[in-house]
Parts: sequence; structure tokens; C-alpha cells
Amino acid sequence: MRSVSPAILIDTNVLVYTHDSRDGRKQALATTVLETLIAAPGTCVSVQCLSEFFNAVRRLSEPVPAADAALEIERFAKMMTVLDLTAAAILAGCQAAVGHQMSIWDALIWAVAKLNGVKYIVTEDSEHGRILDGVHYVNPFDPAFDLGALGA
Repeated sequence: MRSVSPAILIDTNVLVYTHDSRDGRKQALATTVLETLIAAPGTCVSVQCLSEFFNAVRRLSEPVPAADAALEIERFAKMMTVLDLTAAAILAGCQAAVGHQMSIWDALIWAVAKLNGVKYIVTEDSEHGRILDGVHYVNPFDPAFDLGALGA
């Protein structure tokens, strides 16, 4: 695990698309984005995203075996800072879910980012360019996405 201050949080969907062959364009783009961001200092992932990844890739049309999914999580944990889901994050996430009409799962990821000073969440689960209390959402599948703008 890295000790650099987190600046970019990679959401579950980007991790999963690297293993999802149903959309070759998304898979290739997700792989490029992930490889680029993993190499950049300050890239992180939430422990929630890792558990969601394990669940999601085992249910793809071409499932990833559980042992392979666990190895991939181990690789992610070695290459990125892993941010914990704390009681404070759960409370902030619940408030955001109500106040911003978000799913609890997306709100928890936002709360972990916010409480850890993360500037960007890379995800397809929010409008590209949305800013919520200082946290910027960037969709790597949006035509306006610019990987270089993240400082990676």
C-alpha cells in the first residue's frame, strides 16, 4: 500500500470493466485508464470497491474464478492506497444518500473520498464534471474525459 496522499479514487465499475468482455471499447478504455492511474502516485481505491469488485467479476458472463479475483484484489491493494470504510464515512454517506438522492453505495464511496481529501472519483456512476462538496466526478467513458487533466 502507498503512503502518498490520495487524489484519485477508482470506482468499482472501472475495475470490473477491465474484466468484462461484453463491450470491447469499454474494456480497452478501462484497462488503459486503470493502468495509467495505478502508475500515478495518489491513486486509491475504497475497501468497499474491492469487495464489490470481487462480487461483480464472479458474476460476469465470463466469470472470473474466485481465486483469481482475490489475487487481483491483492494486486490492487499493493499498487494503490486502500481507504477504509469507517463509521464516520457511513454516517456521511447516509446523509449524502438522503441529501443528494444518491444510492447508499455511491454515497459511501463519495464519503470515503471526501473524508480522505480525494479530489477525483473516476466512475461512470455520476454525471461527468459533477462536483459534490469539493469531490469531482469524472467518467472515463464520457467523450469529454481527459486522463491528462487528472495529473496522471
